[in-house]
Amino acid sequence: MREKLIDIDTIISDWMYKYGILFLRISLAVIFIWFGGLKPFGLSPAAGLVEKTVYWMPAEVFIPILGWWEVLIGVCLLYRPLIKLALTLLFLQMPGTALPLVLLPEVCFVKAPYALTMEGQYIIKNLVLISAAIVIGGTSK
Repeated sequence: MREKLIDIDTIISDWMYKYGILFLRISLAVIFIWFGGLKPFGLSPAAGLVEKTVYWMPAEVFIPILGWWEVLIGVCLLYRPLIKLALTLLFLQMPGTALPLVLLPEVCFVKAPYALTMEGQYIIKNLVLISAAIVIGGTSK
């Protein structure tokens, strides 16, 4: 019985090893295409936060550009030869996503620096996206 469980575990682990990076890349692409695609059409719940953060540029100009930038990241992640371009665009964009933590702490924290608002949680989850991009980048030789 123990050997049978070990065999099943090995099969599952091998399957995860074989397909995990592909699923990670597709998942990341879906997130960027979906979230980015909402912005140009005025449907993003993050638009208000972006508008308050990037106050030096008109929102009606910046938010659609940001949205299409994110869609481009996602599309490039789906096409293997463009992964490095996708990751470059992603890593150029990510520091801007953390700006509200510094510029708008009253929006991001209930009690700084540890009790996050929903907006703060939305920003901090980008650590997972960054980590996923690093894993994808490390396997895209």
